[in-house]
Amino acid sequence: MRTSPFLTGSAIALMALSGSFAGQDVWAATRHHAPVTQSAEDPLDSDDDGQSPAGSDKAQADSGQQDVIIAVINGIPLTKRDVDNRGKLFALSTGLPISEDIMSRLRPQIVRQMIDERLRTQEILSRHINVTPEQIADAIKGIESRNGMPPNALRDRLAQDGVSLTTLIDQIRVQIGWTQVLRQELGGKARMTSQEIAQRQDALRKQEGRPEYFISEIFVPVEDPRHTETELKFTQTIIEELRKGAPFPIVAAQFSQAQSALDGGSLGWVQEDSLDPEVVAIVRQMPEGAISNPIRVAGGYVIATVNGKRIIGHQPGTLLQMRQAFVPFTERLNPEQPTAQQRQALEKAVHITQTAHSCDELAAANKELGEVRPSNPGELQLERLNPQMQQILSTLPPGKPTRPLVSLDGIDILMICSKQTKNFADRTPSELADQLLNERVEQTARQLDRDLHRRAVIDIRSKS
Repeated sequence: MRTSPFLTGSAIALMALSGSFAGQDVWAATRHHAPVTQSAEDPLDSDDDGQSPAGSDKAQADSGQQDVIIAVINGIPLTKRDVDNRGKLFALSTGLPISEDIMSRLRPQIVRQMIDERLRTQEILSRHINVTPEQIADAIKGIESRNGMPPNALRDRLAQDGVSLTTLIDQIRVQIGWTQVLRQELGGKARMTSQEIAQRQDALRKQEGRPEYFISEIFVPVEDPRHTETELKFTQTIIEELRKGAPFPIVAAQFSQAQSALDGGSLGWVQEDSLDPEVVAIVRQMPEGAISNPIRVAGGYVIATVNGKRIIGHQPGTLLQMRQAFVPFTERLNPEQPTAQQRQALEKAVHITQTAHSCDELAAANKELGEVRPSNPGELQLERLNPQMQQILSTLPPGKPTRPLVSLDGIDILMICSKQTKNFADRTPSELADQLLNERVEQTARQLDRDLHRRAVIDIRSKS
């Protein structure tokens, strides 16, 4: 049985996009708004002699191609423009140049995904679930905040790259609304009993000494088990892009059809008996950080990456409570020719390291700087930070700031508030309840998706 995390409230898949539109942190829907068109008699469409202006025929032809209907789902059209905009959003969010050849291989899966979203949207509306503009705005602000972007910068970046903001808004709307649908569908089953938690604790004790894995996945369903060529080709294309550097959480949020897409594909720590046998056979051999080849499982293909391995019941480590202050650059740094603003930023960072003697003081300094990055990055495990950061923090005493850490986007100053040695393999009752809920939500989501498809009238008119 496969499992997946379930995010409550308005936490959604695009929250996995940290670093997608801007530099990385030091630790490292489906409504279509048709364009407004003018009538043939409109004087703006003709020259003085009544002929079309140069280039207008081509523009109209291009517009006509964009408005080609690819599919009709319960009476709601899906156009080529919708599909192309989603492809552009994927290209932008991964930061990779996407060729027309690659996009042609992605389009069939984008079409399938957007059909699923149309069905989910209709279910959301039928249940009178309202996703408010405030929820969507908060999600976009969250993306901008985590990427060090000022307000409205994301809108401007999308426009610059020719991506409709509606494409992002619609995807966010579906993800928030679908989470609420699943919460309704679960009802009282969303609460785990003490007996169920105790049973899971007992099961883990019996498995002590066996391996478990911190896994992320992308699940690509197969529509017809007799003909899997299209899905396999799509899976191989995604693997190529991941191995070129496309961020796994972003690709999972865009394309995975498992409920784990809501958390960037992350399954968290899972035991072997919670995974498909085919997946277990591969992840046992995989080094951390590798991207698997396509793994054929019941219902589709899985792309897996292993973020960590440990023995059940044994994982000592160091938990850090941190604060940070970030001095942003107004433009990306050229180390050979720093600007005057960047030199001033360095002077300001040095001053902070000399005057901040507590986590509260460092947080206050970050607030004065506009809190471009959050003062509190949350609890961090030292052993899971990149090697350079581990080296910096492993010997840093609490209450002492690091030296200024210069990146292309700005300068970071970090401070450890507290260190705690703990066994990360220990599971609290709350964590076990979350794991049980994740499994239940995945099963519910799969069943509801199947029901929506079974009841739907879907007319595929073009796969181009």
